[in-house]
Amino acid sequence: MHVRYNEFKSVLRIPDGEVLEGDLPRRQMKLVQAWVELHQDDLMADWHLASTGETPFKIEPLR
Repeated sequence: MHVRYNEFKSVLRIPDGEVLEGDLPRRQMKLVQAWVELHQDDLMADWHLASTGETPFKIEPLR
């Protein structure tokens, strides 16, 4: 999963939110990882859809 915050970019692994590449400020990273935990099932379902060429569903964004 690709995440952008201002000039920061990071790539996180689905489903656990482990950072694979890049960096975010600490506060934003904690928020993103909490969001990943809350939406783990939705993220995995969307990953499956996208990997089979289907359109993924929208997931409530981080606010």
